[in-house]
Amino acid sequence: MAPEESLPEGVHHYETAEDVPFPIANYWHQRYEIFSKYDEGVWMTDDAWFGVTPEPVAKKVAQDVASAPTSKTVIIDAFAGAGGNVIAFALSGRWNQIFAIEKDPKVLACAKQNAEVYGVSKKIWWIEGDMFDVLPARMRSLGKNAVVFASPPWGGPTYRDFDVFDLASMEPYSFPELHKSISKITKDMVFYLPRTSDLRQLARHAQDEEKLAVKHYCMRGASKALCVFFGSFEGV
Repeated sequence: MAPEESLPEGVHHYETAEDVPFPIANYWHQRYEIFSKYDEGVWMTDDAWFGVTPEPVAKKVAQDVASAPTSKTVIIDAFAGAGGNVIAFALSGRWNQIFAIEKDPKVLACAKQNAEVYGVSKKIWWIEGDMFDVLPARMRSLGKNAVVFASPPWGGPTYRDFDVFDLASMEPYSFPELHKSISKITKDMVFYLPRTSDLRQLARHAQDEEKLAVKHYCMRGASKALCVFFGSFEGV
């Protein structure tokens, strides 16, 4: 494992609590739930801790997303972050092609390293760029075979202050904006959203008589997030 001082600027592998900045201390103490192989060389930026999906949740999400029709052989992680979800997609063995899009080069470096730790980095096509640029420019041809998974930024922890979270206020990208952009590529898409998301807002985006599956994901009896499934997902 590389020593801390040899890592790229802004990238860390904290080994002791004394080194961890206070805002992320709680996340670091849960590091083995986030990445069970943390000690084997997981890299993180300080900001990436806030958005990474805990490993048990990521595995369950990957199982549910795998229920897409067998004709869907491509998975596109539109906001790959530090790699929690895309690693689970690669480990599932379900997909012929796996794409991970991340606009922050430091976070992308973390995702690649973390996928290497889990032995799946070579199964993933890594793309540095903004989802709004990459999807139309490079992914449109894959649309008929693709599922897009989006775990966008939620605008910080303030979502916890609301009993029902207004998805139109999500920052820096609102849910309506995301849905409109991704639906131009494929109708089969999954969004990973705050657990208190307004279900009425989600329902407004259903097409015709489409019924949307919404699943809450929990750890230790506490809801962590929800996923909403657009398109043809069986058994979710």
